Amino acid sequence: MPRAWPGWLSAWLCLCSAVHGLRIQQYLYFQVLSPGDIRYIFSATPARDFGGVFNTRYEQIYLVPTDPPEACGALNNGVFVEGQIALVERGGCSFLSKTRVVQEHGGRAVIIADNAYDNDSSYVEMIQDGNSRTADIPALFLLGRDGYMIRRSLEQHGLPWAVISIPVNVTSIPTYELMQPPWTFW
Repeated sequence: MPRAWPGWLSAWLCLCSAVHGLRIQQYLYFQVLSPGDIRYIFSATPARDFGGVFNTRYEQIYLVPTDPPEACGALNNGVFVEGQIALVERGGCSFLSKTRVVQEHGGRAVIIADNAYDNDSSYVEMIQDGNSRTADIPALFLLGRDGYMIRRSLEQHGLPWAVISIPVNVTSIPTYELMQPPWTFW
């Protein structure tokens, strides 16, 4: 049964929480600033037991879809990932392996979108892959529909990346100004 959190706690954490059984699922939010047709605030979940945390707020940073999309090896567009945030597709290798590939290419973080393009509600818990490897950059899981819509918009506009702001404190935004994706129910 969901329970309400005090408003001050949500604001302090800069995260929204929802109770799932006995475990609390935390969300991190980012906003696409460009292209304008997907100028929405998206929610993502951080990896459970690997990767870093966002210690810096990026007002404008590129979200670069990787080539190849699954990022299980060397990236053809690694030079564009350096210093930016990578958008990766789920599948082909572990979440940790993808995170390490992006880290090795100089990425500041990775957002891994579900490869089920119709998934608009089920988050996957990203866990360590059972070996002794680690990653230092933040890793987030994004719903498949959100990832698909971002990539589709970039393709339609012929753009190599989106401009985003991350993390976004949604508790400081009036409800009527929250630009949520119309295909996702929060």
